[in-house]
Amino acid sequence: MRMKKRHRLTARNFPTAKEDATSAAPPSRYQGPESSFRLAYADHDFLLRDELRPVRLQLELLKPELVQQEAGIESTIVIFGSARIVSPEVAQAELAAARAGGDAAQIRRAETRLQMSRYYEEARRFAALVTSRTALLEVPVYVVTGGGPGIMEAGNRGAFDVGGKSIAMNIVLPHEQAPNPYITPELCFQFHYFALRKMHFLMRSIALVCFPGGFGTLDELFETMTLVQTGKCRKRPILLFGREFWSKLIDFDLLIDSGMISADDISLFHYVETAEEAWAVLDGEYDFERWDAQPGEFAADI
Repeated sequence: MRMKKRHRLTARNFPTAKEDATSAAPPSRYQGPESSFRLAYADHDFLLRDELRPVRLQLELLKPELVQQEAGIESTIVIFGSARIVSPEVAQAELAAARAGGDAAQIRRAETRLQMSRYYEEARRFAALVTSRTALLEVPVYVVTGGGPGIMEAGNRGAFDVGGKSIAMNIVLPHEQAPNPYITPELCFQFHYFALRKMHFLMRSIALVCFPGGFGTLDELFETMTLVQTGKCRKRPILLFGREFWSKLIDFDLLIDSGMISADDISLFHYVETAEEAWAVLDGEYDFERWDAQPGEFAADI
């Protein structure tokens, strides 16, 4: 009897939104698609109206934020890179098939794919290093990717290999991009808005790691560099895997010589070649190996 009375002190005064949304069915006269009887937040067609875009933007901001808060995720490392870089095993199989076919052009493409596949392996090894070496910190560091194939898959796979969790920020595209199978399901998010997706990449990140990639990778890299350069977010390590690739792709010397950037802007990033070299840069920045991270020490809102 006493417990019942005590429960009355803390009982809800109103039913939850979920209870109202799943309670009694509407009267038959108002069940049709033309009816406006449905609760606004349970009305799918209403939520998808153009006028509700501000609400949808807010939902895409809130859902990943709340889920990660509840999971205790405070610090992340973001891995960007091409969806087209395959694993060494796949690349070897493609080269064998091309050689069997005898087409010279196809063989050259397969040989290039095999050369680039080393980045898949380095991304996988790097993610495993980050996940395993920060697992016992008070604030573990989680790997985040775009959730697709290629380098993204390698990042999630590396965390999976060592029994860790990893996050994915997937995006709805005209051509289907299904999440790779190595993401922790409760941390696999899907976005409609690129802007909100990119914001979530950075909200908890303590470092950005870029592997070779195309337009999407360049977009994500330069947005981050712009935010750091302009002081819109705090400085954090930006690692570019593969000096040869990046120095051919972007002529930073030309940007300096023509006055488009300052010489100091080169310090915004580091070239690295291996997972161990990348980890050494991060350890030099955060002293992971000798210091137990405290809650919130690395997390940076933007």
